[in-house]
Amino acid sequence: MYAVIRTGAKQYRVQPGDVVEVELLDGEKGKEIALEDVLLVADGDKVQVGKPNVKGARVTAEVVDPDKKGKKVIAFKFRRREGYHRKQGIRAHHTVLKIKEIIV
Repeated sequence: MYAVIRTGAKQYRVQPGDVVEVELLDGEKGKEIALEDVLLVADGDKVQVGKPNVKGARVTAEVVDPDKKGKKVIAFKFRRREGYHRKQGIRAHHTVLKIKEIIV
């Protein structure tokens, strides 16, 4: 059984036992949260597609790491022959979730 969920303007394909790194969510370590934005649920040959969400479906997950820093992304601006260059870096904050169960 697996589901497609949407959180932080991104979509993730998850199944019970998966560890997923999503954009920052509120929650403390060890706390259980419910993700209500379920777009698709598949159980073998039985597939339910939402319009836009599957009614009554939710995914429960446990917060493993509430504030993990992501990989550094560099933004660099440059104009040739003008002595102009700007370098800026950012590390986005993520939440690590362990998927417990999919409820339909």
